[in-house]
Amino acid sequence: FGIKEVRTRLNAIIDAARRSGADAIHPGYGFLSESAGLAAACDEANIVFVGPPAAVIARMGSKIEARRIMASAGVPVVPGDTPVDQTDEGIAHAVTRVGYPILVKASAGGGGKGMRRVDDPADLTEAIGAARREARSAFGDGTLYVERLLDRPRHVEVQIMADNHGSIVHLFERECSIQRRHQKVVEETPSPFVTPELRARITDAAVRAARAAGYRNAGTIEFLVETTGTGGPAPFYFLEMNTRLQVEHPITEAVVGVDLVQAQLRVAAGEPLPWTQSSLAQRGHAIEARIYAAWEKSGFFNPD
Repeated sequence: FGIKEVRTRLNAIIDAARRSGADAIHPGYGFLSESAGLAAACDEANIVFVGPPAAVIARMGSKIEARRIMASAGVPVVPGDTPVDQTDEGIAHAVTRVGYPILVKASAGGGGKGMRRVDDPADLTEAIGAARREARSAFGDGTLYVERLLDRPRHVEVQIMADNHGSIVHLFERECSIQRRHQKVVEETPSPFVTPELRARITDAAVRAARAAGYRNAGTIEFLVETTGTGGPAPFYFLEMNTRLQVEHPITEAVVGVDLVQAQLRVAAGEPLPWTQSSLAQRGHAIEARIYAAWEKSGFFNPD
């Protein structure tokens, strides 16, 4: 469903669950999976939402609020600014403070929607307007913030799982640096770039991030890793948290040897995590590739 359809169909979804006698709703991968409204509606109807609490979805769904929570927990965030003044002038002042090149981004965004790269001050006004319009259309929220543009970073995400008993584990990393227009094309695990030292640092940060968010069930913490080439520890920054199970989860299952959906259901039923951190290990390598239809206005395939 699109975001507008989600808002209008919550009652129908809850009604269908009641009529079928369902104890729980697994929201899948789409907009429903990160709908605080659906999670709250499930709570009100005494139906288990197989995912994090509604308040957590709402907090982490705001990129600005998520940045604040991560920074307070000592998790590094991409250098940027989250202006209180949301006028075009306020966003422009934030850009001046951060410096070019920058990304103007939607606070409620994802998948590159509501995001514009700006290298030249002459292009800023148009970029702000375009990002705001796209964010309102896609997410119903035109709030923007600014991040420094990192030069060709690696995009590394960490799968986490948390239960209702205070336990949080990571299930290692996936790399998704091969993208087209900010949409992931190839996912692989383990990452060919991540060293054991970086793996230890980034997975520790992911667990701290999940704990700071008050997280429960399956989620993914996404990071950007700078490729400094200096021989020192690679800097990395929190990008966002996906408050759901992602479509690329099977490659983690293949390498770690777990069933994440079964674990989701057990956690939702109030059971403790079925594994400890020390019982989890990576074995082998797995890749997932996505297929996209990409057409120019002329009708010819664009391989870019």
